[in-house]
Amino acid sequence: MDTGELLIGTVVLALGTFAFRFAGPVLRTRVKLSPKAERLMALAAVVLLAALVAVSALTEGHGFAGIARPAGVLVAGVLAWRKAPFVLVVVAAATTAALLRLAGIP
Repeated sequence: MDTGELLIGTVVLALGTFAFRFAGPVLRTRVKLSPKAERLMALAAVVLLAALVAVSALTEGHGFAGIARPAGVLVAGVLAWRKAPFVLVVVAAATTAALLRLAGIP
């Protein structure tokens, strides 16, 4: 791939991204969704975020990440659910994963 193709691809993607982001506020007043559709859109965002967390927590490269990382994410999830301070959530998750790895659990 030469530099020209890369530049054209970057510009096209940038313009497409801008168009999508600009269309939201502009079309919000013109397009009316039913309450059910709005609930589904909100739920879809949560499902996508949960899927991203699951993939990041459970895989490394093309394989399973081991037990330590998902255990750290689980600790973080429980603490966040219990409304613990963010710093405590991050430190507890990192400490959990580090201690498990120190104990020889991958």
